[in-house]
Amino acid sequence: MKKNEMMQYSCPLGKAMSALGSKWKPIIVLVIKDRKLRFGELAVRIHVISRKVLTDQLREMENDGLIIREEFKELPPRVEYSLTEKGLALLPILYMLEEWEATYQNKELQDGKDCKLLGRETEKMAGA
Repeated sequence: MKKNEMMQYSCPLGKAMSALGSKWKPIIVLVIKDRKLRFGELAVRIHVISRKVLTDQLREMENDGLIIREEFKELPPRVEYSLTEKGLALLPILYMLEEWEATYQNKELQDGKDCKLLGRETEKMAGA
């Protein structure tokens, strides 16, 4: 079912999953947190996402009321992204999902990279 079709139904869970339906949106929410970040900072912190996909995801999240895009009329142009109240309300839910996965994850499949390490690496690269 496509996002537009899902939004026609009044099911709150369906609408929520539609708003967060990609693998990138929850990650973007967790990276922005309670601060303002420019597009380039987001791109560096989530270096495994292409700039086109990041742009598309940010547009969708703005349309869904999860982020605010603030454009400054200066040279060079500057745009900052921050979470709305609705986006900030997702943070505790996403933290609970992380805890849930950590509790029930398959111990044999832990050879992958840790998300927290990825965040630390990208913050060091971004000079945060």
